Amino acid sequence: MLQIPLYSAEGKPTGHVDIDPAVLGGRIRARLLKQAIVMYQANRRQNTSATKSRSMVEGSTRKLYRQKGTGNARAGSIRTNIRRGGGNAFAKGPQNYDQGMNKKMRRLARNSAILAKIHDEEVVVVESLGLNGASTKRLVSLLRAIGADRGCVVAVDQFNRDALLSARNLPKTELGPLAELNAYDVLRRRKLVMTRPAFEALAAGVGSPAGSGR
Repeated sequence: MLQIPLYSAEGKPTGHVDIDPAVLGGRIRARLLKQAIVMYQANRRQNTSATKSRSMVEGSTRKLYRQKGTGNARAGSIRTNIRRGGGNAFAKGPQNYDQGMNKKMRRLARNSAILAKIHDEEVVVVESLGLNGASTKRLVSLLRAIGADRGCVVAVDQFNRDALLSARNLPKTELGPLAELNAYDVLRRRKLVMTRPAFEALAAGVGSPAGSGR
């Protein structure tokens, strides 16, 4: 069994909670983790870079001057790629970088990421966030007390509007339901903070990462 530090809603250590590594796949699958991270990053690309071809640039298609008798080299359209302001010979257009991954692989990748964080002692569990309404100050105080104020992702058991409003203005801090947590979210932040209900759902094998970052 793996032990994870447990804190109260005030940020005071109260013990630890145990989780069976088998629930998280038993081992860290590095190749699957890399595949998942590449997928999430690729699906975040905007795909907007482009250059103009000869057909897109402004200018006439008329031949610049007659073919013979001028002493000049042969020349065609002013929009050709060898002339200043002409179009690109091999113009680049928007590309589709989207990648996919099935639900079972996404879930296994997320669990491997959490297992890696547990081995690195970068996971903490709190009894609750202790919020009675939206309060960024209260959340900052809790994160500072448990050593997660330099960047973390906070996983809750279900959507919580007060918690979301409290965290949305904090730099390097993300908050969301466990079911929406994915491998990329887990690894890109320094700490993983889970509420007690979210941890119990994870230990019971409930909650799959949603979507593929599209």
